[in-house]
Amino acid sequence: MKYLLLALLPVVTQASEITTQRQEELIYLLHQDCGSCHGMTLKGGLGPALLPDILQNKPVEFLTATILFGRSGTPMPPWSFMLTESEAEWLAVYLKNPKHDEK
Repeated sequence: MKYLLLALLPVVTQASEITTQRQEELIYLLHQDCGSCHGMTLKGGLGPALLPDILQNKPVEFLTATILFGRSGTPMPPWSFMLTESEAEWLAVYLKNPKHDEK
């Protein structure tokens, strides 16, 4: 159990560096820009749904890399030109959180 908590520590530390204002900007980006392919409600479209129950088994590191570097052979573009690794990781954690569905 303590190893699990230690493994999660970097995620919590990096995510806490994102200001409340930037979090709001990232949520807006998620719904406006990501939503143009993943659906405005993130239930799918050109890209797959980004709902917590679907992403539950995907590691945060995998989601972060997908956000930053895109997916070769798919329409998913890289976002590293406008997001830091911490911001991409914050989005990955946010997407896996069931409460984000309620906003």
